[in-house]
Amino acid sequence: MDSTYLALILFFIVAVLYSSVGHAGASGYLAIMALLSFAPDTIKPISLTLNIVVAAIASFNFIRKGFFDQRLFLIVVSASIPFSFVGGYMQLAPELFKLIAGGFLILSAGMIVFKTSLNSLHKDVNSSMPMLHGIIIGSVIGLFSGLIGVGGGIFLSPIILLMGWASVKQTSGIAALFILLNSISALSGHIAAYRYIDTDIYLWVIAVVLGGTIGSKHGTSRIDNRIILSLLVIVLLTAGVKFLFF
Repeated sequence: MDSTYLALILFFIVAVLYSSVGHAGASGYLAIMALLSFAPDTIKPISLTLNIVVAAIASFNFIRKGFFDQRLFLIVVSASIPFSFVGGYMQLAPELFKLIAGGFLILSAGMIVFKTSLNSLHKDVNSSMPMLHGIIIGSVIGLFSGLIGVGGGIFLSPIILLMGWASVKQTSGIAALFILLNSISALSGHIAAYRYIDTDIYLWVIAVVLGGTIGSKHGTSRIDNRIILSLLVIVLLTAGVKFLFF
């Protein structure tokens, strides 16, 4: 099968799986492109574009239901947006990109497990996020996200939950909109540097729109969350190893 259409099928599956458990899917898209040996300079804009689509769907669903904390969100996003633009503008050497992205995928697998454990604890909201903490967290996540083409929600969510700054559902709403705006900013930086986006992107956008809509609407009513998360962890670890060593 042609790699373009194989990617289309796999992106659709990733969008369904990630959106069904409250993620936008950037790490999954990176993993698929690593496994299919996409050129390193095409990976970031594709990942950001697909991330924007699925994050927009997730943001609408969570915010419409009232799962949001405006103050917390505004603090972290105001710091992250300029830094994600800078990260998107910068272009890493292919070898360095693969090294950082590979490490990110492996770390993402661990973060999914960690976030799932935090969700199961139902940690209560016990404090407000200090502004300085939010600025530092947003800046660091924004720059890193822009560099490799992710939204940063996979790092933001566990921090918020661990510190007790928002409920699980509020955290999902905050992370979804954070991912959306971060990804838009990073992609704008990429385009501002006069870099191109793969011409097949429209096919993959259609795939993730369908996948994200199906996953976010129906959730995991027919499949155990633990099975989905286990599959995602395996894919991320495999792709991370491929980026690092092959």
